[in-house]
Amino acid sequence: MMKHKHLTPLFLAIAMALGVLMGVVISRGNSQKTIIRGSSDLNTIESVFYLLQNEYVDTVDIQKLQVDAVTSVIDGMDPHSEYFKPEVLEEVTEELQGSFEGIGVTFRIERDTITIISTIKGGPSEKVGILAGDRIVYVGDSLIAGNGITNTKAMKMLKGPRGTKADVKIYRRGIDGLLDFTITRDVIPTYSVEVAYMIDDTTGYLKLSKFIATTHKEFVKAVKELQGEGMTHLIFDLRGNSGGYLSEAVDIADEMLPKGSLIVYTQGEHRDRQYIFARRNGMLEDTPVTILIDEGSASASEIVAGALQDNDRGTIVGRRSFGKGLVQEQFDLGNGDGLRLTVARYYTPTGRCIQKPYDGDREKYLFEAYDRYTSGEMFSSDSIHFADSLRYTTPCGKIVYGGGGIMPDVYVALRQDSTEYFFNKVVNASILFQYAFDYSDSHREEILNYGDAKTFNDTFVFTDKMFNDITKEAKKKKITGTDGQIEKARTLIGPLFKAYVARNIFGDESFYQIYEPMDEILQEALKN
Repeated sequence: MMKHKHLTPLFLAIAMALGVLMGVVISRGNSQKTIIRGSSDLNTIESVFYLLQNEYVDTVDIQKLQVDAVTSVIDGMDPHSEYFKPEVLEEVTEELQGSFEGIGVTFRIERDTITIISTIKGGPSEKVGILAGDRIVYVGDSLIAGNGITNTKAMKMLKGPRGTKADVKIYRRGIDGLLDFTITRDVIPTYSVEVAYMIDDTTGYLKLSKFIATTHKEFVKAVKELQGEGMTHLIFDLRGNSGGYLSEAVDIADEMLPKGSLIVYTQGEHRDRQYIFARRNGMLEDTPVTILIDEGSASASEIVAGALQDNDRGTIVGRRSFGKGLVQEQFDLGNGDGLRLTVARYYTPTGRCIQKPYDGDREKYLFEAYDRYTSGEMFSSDSIHFADSLRYTTPCGKIVYGGGGIMPDVYVALRQDSTEYFFNKVVNASILFQYAFDYSDSHREEILNYGDAKTFNDTFVFTDKMFNDITKEAKKKKITGTDGQIEKARTLIGPLFKAYVARNIFGDESFYQIYEPMDEILQEALKN
């Protein structure tokens, strides 16, 4: 989901920290190596655990002690190396593979019930007639509504090997009783291209959420479709994209840079320097490109942005990126567990390492974005200072800096407007989001009758009654504002409400199309 100006600094920082924990640059070339156990280097450690297991005064869980020890060691190395227990490793690996096996729905937990947001086109749930808005009450004989169901538990119950069956009972608004469905699980693709559409006759917009195994293939397909619709300028949105596979980032940069251009190079204590160049004639080499970044753009996103910036190609618009210049490889430890280990640093074509400082305080590192608010950086680029020792020059003479992310060519600060206080509080408390969800759910057929998001946006009227309903909910949560703040909120809530509703009914692309005028970074990109 787009991270926009209405989120509070703390909420943004927390969301980004969670994203960046998973947002790594991963080299796939040597992945899934097996660690050979019993090496002589481990004799001391083995001896300690042997004694604990065989001589300690009480019974100990030796496996838990080993996991605790490994976790402690890895946590002390750097903020991106990470040990994964078997149940977690499968999940994080699956996220980058580009597919999983399940019933093919997107859902959210709404009032302690799994509510279907959409079904995957052509997927197993759509084939049997599951609809957006349906509530899953039973899976098999297990009641899962109203008993504290969590996202994690729901995923475990709905996912499963291809060919297995999920018997579900569904509540559907307007129908008495529960509906029975048997869904045969299948391979469900996941996508990294969140949306791709034409903003106007010549400008294409493409938003990428992550770099997974299928990203380059998705990117090429989307770009070809946009070119077929007349695109001569691409706005490539990497905001909030916390990274993924290095190889996918390289392949995408290759599409925008002339053959032979240096994209990135990597080097580590046990990894020789490796230069990676553009290898093909890219499909976007002659197309003007604008890349959007923000404090949530990390790792692979920064490789793409840095490659274009250092090759004097395109324009980078937004705010300073996260600042992650480390490369991880994933190792299989032999018992279903795994280790994602930092093995190298990456450097942009001018020689920049954009890794931000790390003093051993993991929490401070991950929440550094919050410091950007308190220092004033988010509201003015004048508050950003780079050391002269980290200064580099591109071939065309542009000054760029290392040591803390990618600084955009065009900086778009957050707006400081005290009249928006009430509006921001309503949005941050999810009051508007919840109201839009409930409205979409109860007026689904009525909204579908508009035919498409554009017609809905042009003709739907956000009424004073709707606004009053929202302000009443705000008062229940002790959120108040001055008359001026409430008046300003009235002008801002209507368009965002329609964007939320459109996404619920017509899909993600609808949200972005309606949200465009409110997106200050995008509007700035359209000027360049």
